[in-house]
Amino acid sequence: MNTKKLLSLWSLKWNPFSPELPSDGLWLPPKIEHFAWRVEQLVQEGGFALITGESGTGKSVALRIVAERLAALRDVLVGVLQRPQSKTADFYRELGDIFAVKLSPANRYGGFKVLRERWRAHLASSRIKPVLLIDEAQEMAADVLSELRLLSSADFDATSLLTIVLAGDGRLLERLRQEDLIPLGTRIRTRLNTASASREELLELLNHALAKAGNATLMTTELKDVLVDHAAGNYRLLMTMSGELLAYALAQEIAQLDEKCFLEVFQPAGPRPAGKKKARA
Repeated sequence: MNTKKLLSLWSLKWNPFSPELPSDGLWLPPKIEHFAWRVEQLVQEGGFALITGESGTGKSVALRIVAERLAALRDVLVGVLQRPQSKTADFYRELGDIFAVKLSPANRYGGFKVLRERWRAHLASSRIKPVLLIDEAQEMAADVLSELRLLSSADFDATSLLTIVLAGDGRLLERLRQEDLIPLGTRIRTRLNTASASREELLELLNHALAKAGNATLMTTELKDVLVDHAAGNYRLLMTMSGELLAYALAQEIAQLDEKCFLEVFQPAGPRPAGKKKARA
């Protein structure tokens, strides 16, 4: 979306509904604030944290906030696993890339031993605390999850060598209840469940997004109510619909988004006009 046009037409610093919002534009509800704080404390000791919830309920935003908070901490090294569906050999290969450790996927025990020693050296000399973030963790194979559990601790679980934050949908909870993964499930130190949002939460997010972007009155109160009512408790759906309205209003150079915009975009009576409409207040 044309940033210059957003600025000139509505005095917006950025698209308030973009998935790539700057950190200043993110809305931080109390439960995510508390979870991020809890993970910051967990890093001092190591262990597992868990984010679960259905699509569009805020898991990715929570994980991003945690990542940014941890990256700002002194002596913390944050890595992100990009391919959670990998088999064990590829998992080790990617883990080696993340933490700059040369691993031999053909020799699982050798790679495991080298990586543990690398982390031990970090803790003993530089005091760097490694953290691994894994989104879509429900896609991970059971043997890789078990390997991660073994990799993360030493001295009969008395010493934690790694902090791991797993994020996934309801299938991840089901996986952790399986017999072979119960040892991992019992090691979760702190949890966040991103349930469907209330009407008040959706409205707060919308108002926050507009105010932070620079134009709190871009949408009428009536339009906000309509959007919230149609979002079905889903943050992503709310932002997607709002983004569609913004793109339409930008093309038509509409001064303020209202209920008529919603009807024109989501309940069109006929073909949309190709040209620009006269700006309406």
